[in-house]
Amino acid sequence: MTAPDGLEAALDKMRADGARPVAVDTFRHFYERLRAGEAGELREADIEPVDEAMDYDDLPDGSAAPLDEAVVLKLNGGLGTSMGMTQAKSLLEVKEGLTFLDVMVRQVLALRESSGARIPLVLMNSFATRDDSLEALGRHEAIASDVPLDFVQNRVPKIRADDLMPVEWPANPQQEWAPPGHGDLYPALVASGMLDALLEHGYRYAFVSNSDNLGATLDPRILEWMAREEVPFVDEVAVRSEQDRKGGHLARRRNGGNLVLRELAQTADDDVDAFQDIRRHRFFNTNTLWFDLRALKHTLAEHDGVLPLPMIVNRKTVDPSDKSSTPVIQLESAMAAAIDVFEGAQALRVPKSRFAPVKTTDDLLLVRSDAYALDSRAHLEPVREPAPVVRLDPEFFKLIGWLEERFPAGPPSLVAADRFEVVGDVRFGRDVVVRGEVLVSGPRQVGDGEVLS
Repeated sequence: MTAPDGLEAALDKMRADGARPVAVDTFRHFYERLRAGEAGELREADIEPVDEAMDYDDLPDGSAAPLDEAVVLKLNGGLGTSMGMTQAKSLLEVKEGLTFLDVMVRQVLALRESSGARIPLVLMNSFATRDDSLEALGRHEAIASDVPLDFVQNRVPKIRADDLMPVEWPANPQQEWAPPGHGDLYPALVASGMLDALLEHGYRYAFVSNSDNLGATLDPRILEWMAREEVPFVDEVAVRSEQDRKGGHLARRRNGGNLVLRELAQTADDDVDAFQDIRRHRFFNTNTLWFDLRALKHTLAEHDGVLPLPMIVNRKTVDPSDKSSTPVIQLESAMAAAIDVFEGAQALRVPKSRFAPVKTTDDLLLVRSDAYALDSRAHLEPVREPAPVVRLDPEFFKLIGWLEERFPAGPPSLVAADRFEVVGDVRFGRDVVVRGEVLVSGPRQVGDGEVLS
């Protein structure tokens, strides 16, 4: 009897789930590479450091930017489960009673008003975030444009690590599926029809960033430079600090090859020290990028509809909360890794003020505080640089509910802080002020108006 074929079983499962052909073909491409023995690693011996990149300060003033040809794409598939959320992360209140999504809408409407350009806001949702996010967008009638408000990212089967068959998990069938990383942006644009819709309506340039990074906005200076120099793909990078040691970094393939992005998940164990050497690999990927929609269409055609992105082999268990459950492989890719695919792609060194992601409650407390402010364009920017470092004890502050229970009156003033660290169970009163470097140990109640310095 012939043994079942893992690839065909996985593809059948995707088709039964309603996956479009381009999503099926992309998964096939990565599965075949996995089955051929590719480990998804980018070895230190095969790359070399990048010492220089085009600098934001050297860009034109933006007055000639083709804003009427630009679209803002926001990755909006995350649920914020690591912080205890069960809805779209972008619906979390972030500043002055506004959610991430509210602020994104304000940013785009402000740019429309100042430029007269049409500039659509388009979300890449997941099945889990779509309904809530579209309902929230419905409260902003002015954000409508001549293209749909969203498209939905694909999902792919998790593969058993032992025999490469699609995993079965009757206890929770939803856990048999995984998002294929944000590199899914490109097949999802095609599968949804959004790429063709944008091109048909005369859009050419896509600005892409995560919905939780309100520091990343459509900047006319970058757009003008990109259009003037006919750069097909731009990845925004920033100089690494100790806090960025685990983030994906920029490199170049040896012997004058293309620029590449290397993630920690693509790094062999004996290369981790080199990966985390911030003096050797100076620039980290902010996961904010720009690309020419026409160039994407052309590049897809050159590769039979599938971008040959570097593969990430993510090894987990089918139930991430149960380490004894079946070991699986999730086949993923990173959207910024397309810098290796587009001919003539460039990296752009940007100020760290364009990088303000909220991945933890530490980040959330910081951007909610007076250390960050929304300006008249709804840009979220640090009041002074560098912004303070916040470290909260995860045992007591990891989840949103825990954070808000311990800061019931809102965050302390952090505008004069350099570092704010909390260890143990500490509860904070109203109008607390933090100055300089402060470590607070619990159990403790910090009183109203208390100054910590």
